[in-house]
Amino acid sequence: MIAHSSSTLRANASVKAGPATAGGRDLLTQVLLGLRLDGVEYGRCVMRAPWALAFPESREARFHFVAQGGCWLKLRDADWVRLNPGDAVLLPRGSFHVLASDPEVPTVDIDALARVPVSENIYLVKPDADAGADDAVADHSVMFCGSMRFNLDPLHPLLAMMPDMMRAGELAQKDPTVPAMLEAMEREVSLDRIGACGIMARLADVLAASIIRAWVECGCSDSSGWIAAVHCPSIGRVIAAIHADPERDWTVPELAGLMGASRSRFAEAFTRTLGETPARYVARIKMFQARRWIAQEGMRVAVAANRLGYDSEASFSRAFKRIIGQSPGTLRSAQLHARPRTAFEARAPR
Repeated sequence: MIAHSSSTLRANASVKAGPATAGGRDLLTQVLLGLRLDGVEYGRCVMRAPWALAFPESREARFHFVAQGGCWLKLRDADWVRLNPGDAVLLPRGSFHVLASDPEVPTVDIDALARVPVSENIYLVKPDADAGADDAVADHSVMFCGSMRFNLDPLHPLLAMMPDMMRAGELAQKDPTVPAMLEAMEREVSLDRIGACGIMARLADVLAASIIRAWVECGCSDSSGWIAAVHCPSIGRVIAAIHADPERDWTVPELAGLMGASRSRFAEAFTRTLGETPARYVARIKMFQARRWIAQEGMRVAVAANRLGYDSEASFSRAFKRIIGQSPGTLRSAQLHARPRTAFEARAPR
């Protein structure tokens, strides 16, 4: 069930980005500008009751839009939740979950079902491998499901704070763009026009980003933690600067200067609000950047260490393992082995 695309929170965040001010909203927007949705995969699932699909735990976020029929959703160790036509959910950490016509139906792994090509990079998922893409679906459940790869590190504070499931309907009253996106998707499904799946994929990209933005802006009113820190004009300015330039060798005096406070006052306020010291936070953001370089681009460990300002590869590797949980060399080796070899590499002697 695949349709490839690339979408960014940049377009969505810029909708509300006015002239630069010291307000927390604009500072949060600066942080959101760097977040992207990459390599989205989508497909149209048409199921006749009784049915139940298990979606295994994934490194990618999961997105579901219920176009017709309704269904039930269950996260591991959670109660069943009813999804009605027009509902959309985002599972930002790709948690294991089940979609079913009824909670009592035995599950089948989603990857075990046949995929019927509809158009380029778009597949129809049906339980009957011989079923055609144009079969009548009046008595079926119809869902638009997808996987999204965020450029967020799994340990990024924003991703870590997100709930396992985010329902668009719960945010619709807080962000007027959310119901507008849901209505657009419903219209596209009901009209059944040429290229509907491709347009649905693009709409889903924007809707997922809108869900995240609505949650960040309206759904997180905690008085402490990362979101509160970003909303704070003084500390938020510091966090935005760190995220905008993770390669910089940030020092406490420099960060305190951004806040307009003494070193001791800045360090105390930062640690009280975020629960960790400025140095620790800067180190984590640097390691998130390093993991993207190494895991996604295959960058050499020594190059990553140098770009992030470490005096030696050894000190960088110790910091990386302490924060990420594995050595950068192990991560790079796994990335190189997972990367498909070119025809030239395949012919080369070992």
